[in-house]
Amino acid sequence: MTLIRDMCYPTPHELALAARALADEHPARARLRQIGASRAGEPLWLLSVGNGDAARAVLVVAGAHANEPVGGATALALARRLIHAATGSGDAEARGGAAPHPDVGAGAGAAPTAAGTAWHFLLCADPDGAALHRTPRPYSLLDYHRNFFRPPGPEQPEWAPSLLPPDLLPPETLALTRLIDELRPALQVSLHGTDLGGSWVQLTRDIPGLAEPFGKSAAELRIPVETSASDASGWPSPGAGIFVMPEPGITADGPFHPEDTRLSTWYHAHRHSGTTAIVEVPMWASDLVDDPAPHPDPRAALRVLARRLTADAERVAALREGAGGGTDPGAAALLRAVDWTLALIPRITAEWTGPGAPAEATAAYIGSIDAFGRRLSLRAAAMLLRVLRAQGQPSAPVVDRLVTGWCEEFADRFQARWVPVATQVEHQSRVVLAAYDRLVAAGR
Repeated sequence: MTLIRDMCYPTPHELALAARALADEHPARARLRQIGASRAGEPLWLLSVGNGDAARAVLVVAGAHANEPVGGATALALARRLIHAATGSGDAEARGGAAPHPDVGAGAGAAPTAAGTAWHFLLCADPDGAALHRTPRPYSLLDYHRNFFRPPGPEQPEWAPSLLPPDLLPPETLALTRLIDELRPALQVSLHGTDLGGSWVQLTRDIPGLAEPFGKSAAELRIPVETSASDASGWPSPGAGIFVMPEPGITADGPFHPEDTRLSTWYHAHRHSGTTAIVEVPMWASDLVDDPAPHPDPRAALRVLARRLTADAERVAALREGAGGGTDPGAAALLRAVDWTLALIPRITAEWTGPGAPAEATAAYIGSIDAFGRRLSLRAAAMLLRVLRAQGQPSAPVVDRLVTGWCEEFADRFQARWVPVATQVEHQSRVVLAAYDRLVAAGR
């Protein structure tokens, strides 16, 4: 698939066209159907591979976050890989231009369809958000943020149930939960990405043995493992880069989530005895998030990071006052996202400086928190800039300089290096197949 080889993230429309071609080429092994529509009426496409009457189902969800576009490319590459493994074809085009999974055609890579498993790929869970985040070829962090968009939590398909009452859930969420109830997947995989950092996996239940193939893949592909991901702060970690979420109704959620993770669609699979894995891969890698050395003074470092984030947020908030209203739905969506992001920051800085701040931590943990804080203020500024430019506001050049400077500082501080799209896809594909293998081996 040339979209991957050309270092370009496919759009939802391109994914649908490629999936239709794949289903037409292999009608006995693949089918494409619409399982719902977005708020704007865009179709939600599901590509299924294998026997629909199979005893076991796997659901792979791509595009749940608009600013994390790698999942669609991975979903399509996995579908092609499974089809061609079952037919005995191992050509490079079947693999989407990525290096082959070591087990394809021998053991785990060929087993999923042969062993009575149907694989289902939701190609893009949020096509409306994807239409607003327009960065198919990001050559730098600045290029990535020029057309950045990430919707507020209540408008994100996977997070909405943790923030909204059932009668206000968006259609994308309702379509996804209906699909989970229909398929009853033993494994649900949500494909995510981070702008800068490392790779990690979050699990709603532990999958024994996953850390070994995950770490091996990351090492072979020169992707750092995020050993202290801020998204999973305080969660059990059975292996480097593997984090197990709190059990519903038992323990508290992670400290940096305004949402209750346990109410997300990730846990909806538990109704059918399923397990969900969230696979994160970076667009730009940084070895600073993989540093196990003890940090000399974590609490002092967190206080410094909190002061910086507070000051940065105040600068963005002051500039936000210059954005006009208007009736443009795109601008309205961007401003809702700006306001949502800025509203998160006081709670986060309070966590960093409160009595629960760790007295001991690794350099990787402080690095992950540093990156987390930088991206919050940067994202808010980047989305605000899009609105100010469209409105011709005189403050747009000021925000432009802010976004440019913060992107450069972010990349320099973390020694960012680009991870080719094919490499991102290959790592996610390996981890998905490994999660499936280990889940089956555990008898689940």
